[in-house]
Amino acid sequence: MSCPICGKDTVAKYRPFCSRRCADVDLGKWLSGAYALPVEEEDASPGEPSLAPEDGKNRKPH
Repeated sequence: MSCPICGKDTVAKYRPFCSRRCADVDLGKWLSGAYALPVEEEDASPGEPSLAPEDGKNRKPH
């Protein structure tokens, strides 16, 4: 198995990475949002209720 960051062979201690550095690079990508999945928002069809409350009646008290 090869490291997903640099392509070198993995090391059991850091699997699936080859080193602590590559593990930290991967963690940094997760924390910065680099691995975020793109979302394609769809418009609600006429007659479908909106998910957001329009007048605040459905809000939970703090």
